[in-house]
Amino acid sequence: MTLRLGDTAPDFEQDSSAGKIRFHEWAGDSWVVLFSHPADFTPVCTTELGLTAKLKPEFDKRNVKAIALSVDPASTHRDWIKDIEETQQTVVGFPIIADADRSVSTLYDMIHPEASATATVRSLFVIDPAKKVRLTITYPMSTGRNFDEVLRVIDALQLTDGYTVATPGNWKDGDDVIIPLTVQDPAVIEQKYPKGYTSPRPYLRLTPQPNK
Repeated sequence: MTLRLGDTAPDFEQDSSAGKIRFHEWAGDSWVVLFSHPADFTPVCTTELGLTAKLKPEFDKRNVKAIALSVDPASTHRDWIKDIEETQQTVVGFPIIADADRSVSTLYDMIHPEASATATVRSLFVIDPAKKVRLTITYPMSTGRNFDEVLRVIDALQLTDGYTVATPGNWKDGDDVIIPLTVQDPAVIEQKYPKGYTSPRPYLRLTPQPNK
């Protein structure tokens, strides 16, 4: 199954380091970052889960829950969490799905046979409170993810959900944003973008970020 942007994230019930989880119920009305790992007790994954744990205050500010996955059993996850917490000097406050039967991995197309026939690649999904897939990123097993980029994209998604704007390349929270080409009526522009805008080209109109 290939998930595309705008698809409903499949629901599932699976064991985890925190016990049985029914995904949609667990997610509630939060945004979710669901990300997979090739295996427990691996070095890159250990650093990634440590980073995610340290970002909990940033996720909380954005109403985001994190949940990880690998194909190892829950008992192994719980043992691994002890290592993560000790080596990364943090507390892992989110569950790790125990996808031993690979059912969730299959639902989310996390196993890429040309990379590994059994282990999940570094898939990451951002899912909104309506359970829609809003972002997908896939990294190779050898490369750790950039979680600052994950936060940046969530900021952009939440901003553009609330206002009729788009974000330019390398945008960060607080930077100018773009007035979409779909907005052309001068009265609408004046109403929606009271801070005004600059227009180096007719199709490129930059306006200060609206207050979130």
